[in-house]
Amino acid sequence: MTKIDIVSGFLGAGKTTLIKKLLAEAYQGEKLVLIENEFGEISIDGGFLKETGVQISEMSSGCICCSLVGDFHQALIEVKNQFHPDRILIEPSGVGKLSDVIVAVEDTVKDEPDMKLNSFVTVADASKVKVYMKNFGEFYNNQIESAGTIILSRTQKLSQEKLEAAVALLREKNADAAILTTPWDQLSGETILSAVEKVSLADEMLERMRAEHEAEEAEHDHEHHHHHDHDDDHDEHEHHHHHDHDDDHDEHEHHHHHDHDDEDEHEHHHHHDGEECDDPDCDCHHHHHHHHADEVFTSWGVETVKQYTQSDIDRILFQLDSGAYGQILRAKGIVPAADGRWLHFDYVPEEHEVRFGAADYTGRLCVIGANLNEGALKELFAL
Repeated sequence: MTKIDIVSGFLGAGKTTLIKKLLAEAYQGEKLVLIENEFGEISIDGGFLKETGVQISEMSSGCICCSLVGDFHQALIEVKNQFHPDRILIEPSGVGKLSDVIVAVEDTVKDEPDMKLNSFVTVADASKVKVYMKNFGEFYNNQIESAGTIILSRTQKLSQEKLEAAVALLREKNADAAILTTPWDQLSGETILSAVEKVSLADEMLERMRAEHEAEEAEHDHEHHHHHDHDDDHDEHEHHHHHDHDDDHDEHEHHHHHDHDDEDEHEHHHHHDGEECDDPDCDCHHHHHHHHADEVFTSWGVETVKQYTQSDIDRILFQLDSGAYGQILRAKGIVPAADGRWLHFDYVPEEHEVRFGAADYTGRLCVIGANLNEGALKELFAL
């Protein structure tokens, strides 16, 4: 199967830099053909491409958007027949309409069972979103509206406020695309590829729940007792609770001095009070095992560039036990902190963990449960 990926974006947005990064870090070992047109940025130098085993096919007719009728279709088929690549990267001219290129590829692959349009990405300079929307109207907006993923470059040049404003403008034009806001040097090629190929946090979590569900069906009773007994160390429980209420003013102090014996000094676990559950054998967060997760539970997920502190996330996760947001089964996220680090959190009823960890392509959070109150969740996460 030949996957076709379109990387669009205005001149100077950084398409070539992105393609180089993906070649070096994400497409290793794939046979790949890059089709670019000579109106694009300076051609990636041949030496670099030969080393990575990439063959270049430059289109004689130049700009793709000028030759959508027959030539483009022919070029794609020829590239496939000649090279049988795993992947074809198309870098259209900076001023083309992305929707035209998507249509041209779809028209080509509809009769080719072993070719598929895999992704269409727009690379956009974060510092120019506002001015480009104003000055280049439909061409720029078409690239934004048509994109499956929007990869922002030069986000490190912007203040938090300006970045949030740029993302809000993009969201107005495109509600569904993953928007990559993290500076590229903090991300691996694989992380960028997962954003492009769109594995949502909700899908990851539902998949994991299905796997857990199967494992626990196999050995239900043992698992059941294990889950409820091994965590109830009362000293630790009170210790965490006391810190949570007294130390919010300094979340760094807070996590360092109550978890200094943990091998990962940034990680901490909280056991919540569990007042809702009087029955010691309660099965409240196992009832999903009797249904298919999809039938009973819904997921609410958002991408955000909003920054949080560790104490913000602690407070939010304790709130999820209140019942005011629905019956929450699981919550998970990776969000940016104001100091440039990234907070990872994981919640199951009456227990959660927050730690510092690797960057994601943007802040992402997801809540899975029954009867979710999405409006209230939005408010809780201050979105």
